[in-house]
Amino acid sequence: MVKAYTQEHVYKHPWERVTSASWRKFTDPENKRILSHIIEVDTLNRKLDPESGKLYTTRAITVHAPGPWFIRKIIGQDICHCVESTVVDAQSRSMQLTTRNISLQKFLEVEEKIRYEPHPDNPNGWTICQQQTSIRIKPLSVLASMAEKVEQRCAEKFLQNSVKGREVMERICKYLEAESRGIAV
Repeated sequence: MVKAYTQEHVYKHPWERVTSASWRKFTDPENKRILSHIIEVDTLNRKLDPESGKLYTTRAITVHAPGPWFIRKIIGQDICHCVESTVVDAQSRSMQLTTRNISLQKFLEVEEKIRYEPHPDNPNGWTICQQQTSIRIKPLSVLASMAEKVEQRCAEKFLQNSVKGREVMERICKYLEAESRGIAV
């Protein structure tokens, strides 16, 4: 069984500001409280392709393992390691992030894809964010009957965290807007 959902959000900020906020989302100390499920973020690789002008980045993200506490006790892990791959094409004004878990894979597979592009109704002022997430619990013989409930709980937690992430992005965008106008925040 796979639990999947799609969300769309319009940031009333230009693409350049929203993508800048995306890079700062995990590094801003004020966000530690809001994004408390994030433990650590490390950049593993960053490469600018001179021919295409695209920026390729890979980051390792360590999070508190999703799901109910009793499942974390059964699998014996409280943390989950993920890899985020990002492609930024400044020429076409597109930023795509794909995040997958690399630990706990024999129990859980999560993939999140986020895409930021200028909004077609206001390409110089707004940015559309499209997010697709899929969560698959691999049923264990002992837990087979609970797999669907665990997937639902994980999906609810991911939805809550994505709301927190949007709040952080909005705050950073407002900070960047003020910064660009020379206003102290």
